[in-house]
Amino acid sequence: MNGSRIAAVGHYQPAKILTNEDLAGLVDTSDEWITSRVGIRTRHIAGPDEPVDELAGHAAAKALASAGLGPEAIDLVVVATSTAIDRSPNMAARVANRLSIPNPAAMDVNVVCAGFTHALATADHAVRAGAATRALVIGADKMSEVTDWTDRTTCVLVGDGAGAAVVEAAEEPGIGPVLWGSVPEMGNAVRIEGTPPRFAQEGQSVYRWATTKLPPIARAACEKAGLTPAGLAAVVLHQANLRIIEPLAMKIGAVNAVVARDVVDSGNTSAASIPLAFSKLVERGEISSGDPVLLFGFGGNLSYAGQVVRCP
Repeated sequence: MNGSRIAAVGHYQPAKILTNEDLAGLVDTSDEWITSRVGIRTRHIAGPDEPVDELAGHAAAKALASAGLGPEAIDLVVVATSTAIDRSPNMAARVANRLSIPNPAAMDVNVVCAGFTHALATADHAVRAGAATRALVIGADKMSEVTDWTDRTTCVLVGDGAGAAVVEAAEEPGIGPVLWGSVPEMGNAVRIEGTPPRFAQEGQSVYRWATTKLPPIARAACEKAGLTPAGLAAVVLHQANLRIIEPLAMKIGAVNAVVARDVVDSGNTSAASIPLAFSKLVERGEISSGDPVLLFGFGGNLSYAGQVVRCP
């Protein structure tokens, strides 16, 4: 085998929906204020009895079912998350236990909002190297648990959820080379820290960085896959804020692509946002099998990672 491909995807969101009107009853805000600044209308919020690994497990089970596979087919589980409260067992081990996956390598990846694309690259590399045959790659976060619900600048942004992909060996590579990096000296621009941990960010700094520095990096990720942005069928960016997604997609130059805008309905779900939005595009039939799709994560640590994949 010369590479790997995404065989199937799946996603999961908690049942509870928090609207902008609901938030207006908690903090000094309004639907107009939120939509004009970040473009979000609703978000899904997990309950106290819905831990991160449960969200991840539901999405992973859906991806496995879509691939027509049982848990015994998986030998690597990689979970991207930044909201794991416990240090051990990690989320990957807990998901493997929930799904009865026998003896997998199990690891978590914490690159916050760019976590899923880092985890996907890690699984791709493992499969290419022969260290794994078939992997579950999951992005899952419970941002509501690390949010100050009295801070209107952050509580209007967040949502909870999970997305997953089954990655397997393939003769024709379906996952392009990753382009990744970070800006460590600006890492404090997005934070989840303290006791208890709380999410905070420097919104204007993140906006300027994302809309000015990231477009050439995203275009370079396309070039590594042998494509121009005009050849993309879809662009799935980290669903941070509609006011970042739309100018960034335009500056990338993907003029023929469907642009994922799941942030409107789901809010910022951190590592879950890319696989969640990608899975919904596949489920709705907005992209077809074999279509080239740019996945591009960015945010926490001011890290970024992007690759072109072929739609399952």
